[in-house]
Amino acid sequence: MWSNIKRRGILLVLSAPSGAGKTTLLESLKRVEKFVFSISCTTRPARPGEQDGIHYYFISEDEFDQKIQKGEFLEYATVHHYRYGTLLQPVMEALARGEDMLLDIDIVGAASLRASGFSEVRESLVDVFLFPPSLEELRRRLIQRGTEPVTEIEERIERAVKEAQHWREFRYVIPPLSPEEMLSAVRAILQAERFRASRYF
Repeated sequence: MWSNIKRRGILLVLSAPSGAGKTTLLESLKRVEKFVFSISCTTRPARPGEQDGIHYYFISEDEFDQKIQKGEFLEYATVHHYRYGTLLQPVMEALARGEDMLLDIDIVGAASLRASGFSEVRESLVDVFLFPPSLEELRRRLIQRGTEPVTEIEERIERAVKEAQHWREFRYVIPPLSPEEMLSAVRAILQAERFRASRYF
């Protein structure tokens, strides 16, 4: 009987303010868990070391508008003056195959997935909010990263404070932890969610 049962894929969404350690966590997860990783489209320019089609699809404003008009995005939002969008087709195909998918989107994107018109998305969603460290530590990390001017760093810190107020909207929250502890916490969440009875059919 069990051989005829299938599992719907998990749509794992990690949301966190800049500097909360999300990028490090994402890279660690990709090394130890089997995921289909969603590559977002963005209108921002690539940072040093980023590659088109690997970190993001770097597209123009016109291309972004065309994708909106064609209904190609599952969700999209403007963050720090640039637009980001998650492509619909790869997500739906992965979930249908029973594959787990990893999305890196902000709180607005996570909210839109909770309200998605696609039942497959709502039922597959596992959304996790990562709390940032203290504001002093957050500022230090952003300055050390060296990818934004000082004025933008202050904007990011203000945004982090606002974003943290939405933590109750997420199914799971992870407090400021070491990178190793954060990885263990997310893997524990995944372990439980993969055995949730409602995922099987």
